[in-house]
Amino acid sequence: MLAPATRPSQLQSRLGPSLLSESMQAWRWLGGARSSGVGCPWLLLVASAFLLPAPGQPQQCSLAAPALTLQFADVGADQRVPVHHRLAGSMDPLYGFVQSFLDVVQPNPFPTELLRDALKDPPSANTSQILRYQTGYIICASIALVYFVAMPLIGLGICCFRRNRCCTGRIKVYSRSLLCQRNLFMFCLLLITLVILGGVICAFAANQKVREEIEPGTRDALNTLQALRRHMNGIPRGVQLTVEEFSVPKKHILSDLHNVSWSIGSTIHFLLKETVYSAMGAMKDRVQDLQNSQHHLQTVNKTVHTLTRYQSELESTLKDRKQSIISLLEDPQCTYCVSALSRARNLELGADFRKVPSVERVLKTLHGLPKANFSEMIHQANSSFNSIPELAVVKMAEVIQDLKEEIEKATERVQSIADSFPILDHTRPMNDALARAENSSRPYFKAAKHYEKYRWIAGVVTCTVVLLIVSCNILGLFFGTYGLVVREDPSDYESRGEAGAKLLLTGVGFSFLFSWLLILLVCVTFLVGGNVQTLMCKHWANQEIYKFIDTPGNLPPSMNITQRLGLKKNLNITSTYQQCKDGAGLWEVLQLKDNYSLNDHLNTTKYTKEFQKRLDSFNISFEDITLLSAEGKRDLETFRDSRIDRIEYADFPAEMRNPVVKTNVEGLAVDLERLSKVQSDRTLAAQLADEAQKLRRIQNSTVLTMEGLVVKLKESVQFLSTMAPGFQARINNTENQIGLVEAILPLQTQRILRQELDCFVRKEVGYVSQYLSWLRTVLMEDVASCQPFSTALDNGRVILCDRIADPWNAFWFSLGCCAFFLILSIIFAIETTRHLRPIRHRLISTGSEETYPFHIPRVTSLRL
Repeated sequence: MLAPATRPSQLQSRLGPSLLSESMQAWRWLGGARSSGVGCPWLLLVASAFLLPAPGQPQQCSLAAPALTLQFADVGADQRVPVHHRLAGSMDPLYGFVQSFLDVVQPNPFPTELLRDALKDPPSANTSQILRYQTGYIICASIALVYFVAMPLIGLGICCFRRNRCCTGRIKVYSRSLLCQRNLFMFCLLLITLVILGGVICAFAANQKVREEIEPGTRDALNTLQALRRHMNGIPRGVQLTVEEFSVPKKHILSDLHNVSWSIGSTIHFLLKETVYSAMGAMKDRVQDLQNSQHHLQTVNKTVHTLTRYQSELESTLKDRKQSIISLLEDPQCTYCVSALSRARNLELGADFRKVPSVERVLKTLHGLPKANFSEMIHQANSSFNSIPELAVVKMAEVIQDLKEEIEKATERVQSIADSFPILDHTRPMNDALARAENSSRPYFKAAKHYEKYRWIAGVVTCTVVLLIVSCNILGLFFGTYGLVVREDPSDYESRGEAGAKLLLTGVGFSFLFSWLLILLVCVTFLVGGNVQTLMCKHWANQEIYKFIDTPGNLPPSMNITQRLGLKKNLNITSTYQQCKDGAGLWEVLQLKDNYSLNDHLNTTKYTKEFQKRLDSFNISFEDITLLSAEGKRDLETFRDSRIDRIEYADFPAEMRNPVVKTNVEGLAVDLERLSKVQSDRTLAAQLADEAQKLRRIQNSTVLTMEGLVVKLKESVQFLSTMAPGFQARINNTENQIGLVEAILPLQTQRILRQELDCFVRKEVGYVSQYLSWLRTVLMEDVASCQPFSTALDNGRVILCDRIADPWNAFWFSLGCCAFFLILSIIFAIETTRHLRPIRHRLISTGSEETYPFHIPRVTSLRL
């Protein structure tokens, strides 16, 4: 039995422009070529052109699954140095303004020569150089010193004048411009107070921000150093873990090798089964045509012989009956017999079967066919073709084992990456240097947290005092304004207005009393934070510090970074930092790539060359599948040359259309019986009835039998006449199709085998390429990356400059603004105080000018 063939539409949908469509196109063309007499060699050449791929034509993997995206373990997760960023906040504009102010205070470039002289042993930098470079800070410190000395003195002087009633007294003369003057002073005092309030709020926020950043900043700095050490210590283990991840592609490759032989055999079977099954189906149809033709030829021959024999017997019988019946009907005694006489005269044969063509010659030619056992032949071909998957498994077993051994060798080659990795010789001294840096920095971080506590307390106390002064100003303005509103006469005494004046004077007193402490705190924090920003942070960000370190002779030998890290070659910090930031590998930065080339170790060909070579040289020689044996071919050729199509089938209908007897025998018998009943002559009536009985016996025994044989003959002749015209072309096409399949099948098998092996190689090489690409990425970005070093440097700048120095500088800047606006606050508070007290009116006499503290009835009401 033939295996069920896949429908062409289904095959097309699964394969696209597949081999099936090409084969069917070739077969359709071959049918016309064979009928036109084209030779078989030429047909084979053309069919090969149809079925074999053109040079350079891209191969399509028919049934092979696409390569998966491999998932590898995150082996470098515990070795990464966390990146710190300064989060955007509401105080960023203030930070930027303070940095711009410091750029004005210190516009000088990085002090390369001064710093080099200062680092010498002994230092050679003189004081004049330092003072010249720090001119901006000296000027600012001088201003602070003047403020520090002048404010207490001025406050002491005002107290003395106040004691002698020489200042902050009352307004003695009323004028119409007094209202505008008083409002102007009060507005300016309020505006200045609000400015001081804004400044002290920013100072509070910045002071708290510094405190919030110091402890996590020191902790993050230590964590960064520890993460850097962990990164250095984890390089050997990390490299080994990345190498061990080769087990991921190895597992997939071994799994594919386990199934590849069956998959390839199944693919060959799947792609060619439509072709093979179609050829075997065509051969089966031709054999069926042969058998059917033999059957119908034998039927025709036997039926014609039988009809001829019956015809001879019927001819003599009808002749006797015709003469007898006519003589009875022509008897004068026979009444009403004229009507039946014409029918009796036609009682003779209508068809002459001796005239039909003879098929004995064709039958003789086909005698003994088929000599070949076509059923066994088709079964054997079907079994051989269906065993291709099992045969592929057997024939590929040896090469599959060799490929598994190559995978094991590739595993050893991958292990050599870890064994020969050059970083391992340099991690110990670098790790020791990082450990020393971590241990030496701990006391400083601890001290920074300790002193930060006192700085924070001083900042809170100072901000509280400034806030107290602001509160005095605001309350004084409130009570003073309220007193002015309710006072109907400028000379009236108002307790609330007097309370407002006293509150303003209290704020002035606090300003003089604590301003020197305020400016002292501002000056100290300014000198520290400003120099950190302009000397370190600014030049750290633009890499001037790295350039200073790179310049030979700037650092003393005891501070040589290369020696401290145990490196054999001097490093350029600037280029090294940039390379690390760009994601370079540590071995590249350490200039070890001359001794170790990662590209050579991660070359895919190094691990897959032998694998590909074995598959490229591998070939399978499948057993030739014989669809049509020589004996079967001779049977088909005998059938084709039997001249069955030369029989004159048109002569058969000519005789078969004629009735067996020209007249209706049954009808004539009925007429005779009817006539026998109306005859007066009993003897004649009996004779007519007897003839009617004889006619019925002829009808039932011979005529009906011959009519049945004619129907049978007609069916066989119809089949043969329908089959005969194109049977030679069908046999020729079947022979061409079978010959084409037998000739092309080995070529197509090799083509599909090569295509599937190439697809398999690309898939497995893709797994190795994925792994090597991942390995490169992990080594350069995680395990043996130099980026953690640049990240650590950037983290140090972010922690020191962005998270600590910026709020530190914002603190002293805000307090400094408060300190200098206190001067204006004092001036306007003193002037406003005079307007909050009742006005003394001046009386003029003839002898002298004297002021009396008595009430004058309503002069002018002074209101806000």
